[in-house]
Amino acid sequence: MMKNLFSNIPDDLPDELFETLVKTDVVDIQRIVSRGHTTPGEDWYDQNTNEFVVLLKGAARLEFRDGRLTTLGPGDWLRIPAHEQHRVVWTDEDIETVWLAVHYVKSG
Repeated sequence: MMKNLFSNIPDDLPDELFETLVKTDVVDIQRIVSRGHTTPGEDWYDQNTNEFVVLLKGAARLEFRDGRLTTLGPGDWLRIPAHEQHRVVWTDEDIETVWLAVHYVKSG
């Protein structure tokens, strides 16, 4: 069954929406929808898996523990190695920011 990444986005989005699309032992693919959401408090993501993330719609800014800031727009993507600490410091408040995040285990 075909689905659409821009469908079924709630009008009211009090919390960031995380939806698992595919999950296996080596890959976890998620759709994430933000609207003004950021990483809570002073928390940092520190993941055990590598992440490939592409921003499909909207705009966002990521901060990395080493001080780098990266602003993303539609079509921009990043590869974030496992344990590279990062957080979302801004997403557009006026429209949905739709992400496709692929978490994967490095083979070999």
